[in-house]
Amino acid sequence: MATAPLVCEPRIEDGNEPSGTMQPSRHEKEPRRDGRAHVDRGWSNIAWPTAIWIGGVHLAALAAPFCFTWSGLAICLALYYVTGSLGVCLGYHRLLTHGSFSTWRPVKVFYAWLGGISGEGSAIDWVANHRKHHAFSDQEGDPHTPRDGGLWAHMTWMFPRHTAAELAAHVRRWAPDLERDPAILFLHRTFVLWHVLVGALLLGSGWLLYGPFVGVSWLIWGLAVRMVIVFHVTWLVNSATHMWGYRNYETTDDSRNLWWVGLLAFGEGWHNNHHAYQRMAKHGHKWWEIDVTYWAILLMERLGLAWNVVHHPPGARRSNAAAASDGMEVAPLATP
Repeated sequence: MATAPLVCEPRIEDGNEPSGTMQPSRHEKEPRRDGRAHVDRGWSNIAWPTAIWIGGVHLAALAAPFCFTWSGLAICLALYYVTGSLGVCLGYHRLLTHGSFSTWRPVKVFYAWLGGISGEGSAIDWVANHRKHHAFSDQEGDPHTPRDGGLWAHMTWMFPRHTAAELAAHVRRWAPDLERDPAILFLHRTFVLWHVLVGALLLGSGWLLYGPFVGVSWLIWGLAVRMVIVFHVTWLVNSATHMWGYRNYETTDDSRNLWWVGLLAFGEGWHNNHHAYQRMAKHGHKWWEIDVTYWAILLMERLGLAWNVVHHPPGARRSNAAAASDGMEVAPLATP
């Protein structure tokens, strides 16, 4: 007999930073039903702004072979790291979603801005979706489980339309701390503007320094190509690491550690480790599990820009009952 999924709320510490744990609450109805089974088919039920945004970026990237420059490639790779590792992995994920460390408020807002120019949506939307994913991981209500299909988990889960009321309730439930933050809310409302400004900076600086061809190259490679790379690398964490790889821990979801996603996604591909201990700043638990994003957190800690870093699990081994209070069950398959 099927049981109703446990409805969980993110716990907010000091009215600001999320702890990354999910506290049980059975009193509030879910603001929307996620998952492929609840999608209404048809063109009228597509979130056209999202579809046009993602489709447009991919179309623009098709121009890359016709405007290649080595400087454009270098800018693409540099911004791939800055927006992917520092913006999405460190900022959106480990800081804003799970509270893996604390930092100064200007630094927090800066990382939220970096995550925004990755093109993956504002911090408010990204964090709300990811917290819900953890609360219902690979169960009814998970926005992007591969149990609904690999392509669905990778990208098409973003295309179904939700009403404005559903989206607002979704944010209030899963990211209330960010919704109350004026700076984060400003970045949310000006999401597209920042991409226009970054694009203008790339085009204008390349044009002024080296001519129009280089300006266009910097625009296409530094904006469109880089965004496509960051998109798909991040999406592989949602899809590939819930289908393939090995497990260090027995969790109630399908999370796996997948080495090539671990490398491409700056440490996020050690996904089973993360699902087992969600607040840990360090996702690589074995010596060979390289975690580039964690290295950046260690540097921040050394420079006094990060503190309260969750380096280790809260106890050498946590019981299933204790882990369940974080919205999941976990038991070690092997000692990390």
